[in-house]
Amino acid sequence: MRKPFIAGNWKMHKTINESVELVREIKAKIKDSDVEVAVCVPFTSLNEVKKEIQETNIKLGAQNMHWEESGAFTGEVSGAMLKEIGVDYVILGHSERRQYFGETDETVNKKIKKALEYNINPIFCVGETLEQRESGIDREIIKGQVIKGLEDISSEDLERIVIAYEPIWAIGTGKTASKEDANSMISFIRETLKEKYDSEVSQKVRIQYGGSVKPDNVSEIMSQSDIDGALVGGASLKSDDFLALVQF
Repeated sequence: MRKPFIAGNWKMHKTINESVELVREIKAKIKDSDVEVAVCVPFTSLNEVKKEIQETNIKLGAQNMHWEESGAFTGEVSGAMLKEIGVDYVILGHSERRQYFGETDETVNKKIKKALEYNINPIFCVGETLEQRESGIDREIIKGQVIKGLEDISSEDLERIVIAYEPIWAIGTGKTASKEDANSMISFIRETLKEKYDSEVSQKVRIQYGGSVKPDNVSEIMSQSDIDGALVGGASLKSDDFLALVQF
């Protein structure tokens, strides 16, 4: 049985004080949940948020990391830096990173391997554009991202990776893939894992949906057979909205 996993991606929102205020509101209302919960906060807020969520069941996530141990990489953050803070998860390959910062399947693969070295669990993002979807190559695109992103990743390590399917055309647009379409693509991702690894491993991997997930649509999304959670943007920035997602 795959444990449901709701993760909030705060993106470039919330100062340190705002982050602490929000996580205090969240932790006050989340206790003994059957759902795994994570907040993926800006780098500047990681340390203070970690202090706030100690003694709770809330996990801490970062939004990116570099694949090198250290070096002349201005503005980057290493796995060792995240591990020292106590980060549990790191989002890798988000479409905004691919679109605005030139990330590729190859660099995402390097980051996944480095995160695993530090026992930080990757949230590995894949997704297609509207043009790719309308051209009928969406599955080809997704399969390529999955295969290349997981190159040389063992089946044992795969079980530590969460995959997040985020159709790019649904991120921050208010558009959401229908529950049937989202489940169909996530089922396809699971089939791709079955081909690359085996059926047993593919059934253990948790696959989230992301893209304008809100309190009024989370229940129908989570009711689908292959959807194991949600990677949430805007709705994770208000405690009441995020709690409604966790309590789907």
